[in-house]
Amino acid sequence: MLPSLDHCRCLINCFGISVFSSFFWVNREPQSLPVKDIKTCKPIPSTTMSHPKIKRRVGKYEVGRTIGEGTFAKVKFARNSETGEPVALKILDKEKVLKHKMAEQIKREIATMKLVKHPNVVQLYEVMGSRTKIFIVLEFVTGGELFDKIVNHGRMREDEARRYFQQLINAVDYCHSRGVYHRDLKPENLLLDTYGNLKVSDFGLSALSQQVRDDGLLHTTCGTPNYVAPEVLNDRGYDGATADMWSCGVILFVLLAGYLPFDDSNLMNLYKKISAAEFTCPPWLSFGAMKLITRILDPNPMTRITVPEILEDEWFKKDYRPPVFEEKEDTNLDDVEAVFKDSEEHHVTEKKEEQPVAMNAFELISMSKGLNLGNLFDVEQGFKRETRFTSKRPANEIIHKIEEAAKPLGFDVQKKNYKLRLENMKAGRKGNLNVATEIFQVAPSLHMVEVRKAKGDTLEFHKFYKNLSTCLDDVVWKTEEDMQAMK
Repeated sequence: MLPSLDHCRCLINCFGISVFSSFFWVNREPQSLPVKDIKTCKPIPSTTMSHPKIKRRVGKYEVGRTIGEGTFAKVKFARNSETGEPVALKILDKEKVLKHKMAEQIKREIATMKLVKHPNVVQLYEVMGSRTKIFIVLEFVTGGELFDKIVNHGRMREDEARRYFQQLINAVDYCHSRGVYHRDLKPENLLLDTYGNLKVSDFGLSALSQQVRDDGLLHTTCGTPNYVAPEVLNDRGYDGATADMWSCGVILFVLLAGYLPFDDSNLMNLYKKISAAEFTCPPWLSFGAMKLITRILDPNPMTRITVPEILEDEWFKKDYRPPVFEEKEDTNLDDVEAVFKDSEEHHVTEKKEEQPVAMNAFELISMSKGLNLGNLFDVEQGFKRETRFTSKRPANEIIHKIEEAAKPLGFDVQKKNYKLRLENMKAGRKGNLNVATEIFQVAPSLHMVEVRKAKGDTLEFHKFYKNLSTCLDDVVWKTEEDMQAMK
């Protein structure tokens, strides 16, 4: 349950900030904050909660914990040391990029994305390179995934789904007009900002999961194909714009229905359903919504509805307000070319320092949604690709309890300091589910435990976390209000 208003005020006061001072927060040094105990609001001696040493520094960015990872890249939370602004730092393995002959394509798409500034697209700020890595600095989005809303609350009302779909089409239309295609649109790539607006991530960076063969066409290696267009599955090459349209149609169906239009435990049967566009709209959909979905989920890419046609659709146009924003001008693209050069003068400096266990107030607030710290410490917060809880137990005991709970669930456990890597020994819908767990000290005798999906299916992660949290009931810290609510 959510903390009371007084508890929220106490949490905010503990970190020495107010709603009105939040606009100036990013320019403050975390060390200057009067850090206090989260529950009692009494000051904590500086020796117990001092500003931790940085894990790593890349250029002007202080690099923190991992917040996502894939085959080619890891995404880490980072902070601009000059402005205090939180960012997401995508780290690519340069050797893998060169090995798969994707350098020119990635270079071209990153250069294009630097020119993109749209309110519904996660912004790419800059790109840097070292001898072995490529660093892409992205806007840090704090509102979670759109997928979370479906998992937690089921299908949406038509007006709510339409608003998100309008924002999705705005983003797709803008990027397509600049020759940038996503090719991997799915719920995990649809994020929400603090105000509930849609932000599409990884636009233009999808070449990391694509391969260009000798025919010059894109060919894909996809995990779960539920959102993928028939022509992509056929592996005969495809047009990025029409493939994106199909994925948008599947997403709209999921928002309105609460389930996938194409789903089957047998992969070959699933392929057949997608190729034939074999689906049925639920009876609660309006005629306008059904008509639009049917036109988008057309298995023939030549007759599939286009973005300009969607913009003229009557269902789509209801309450539609085109976004108003300023175009980016005079963007410097020198850094894009420099990341692939071997010359040391073009390389960014990487510094590694001692691994911290403590976590400062700045990182805590950056990890929460806006300034709603209840999202960070709420025991029953909504599930997503990462979730967290607090505990007053010693770190070693927490680790032992997690290990004890994970093994009967069929997970292999690997330990390293205050981190655990859990891998399901049985393959799921998207391969073996991998879960990363890390423990942070946020105050004396108080730890925050982060549980994050590193690899595999999001729904399988939700199921795993529910089972895990049941086993860890005696470890999770509950406030007096939580105890009262459970009676």
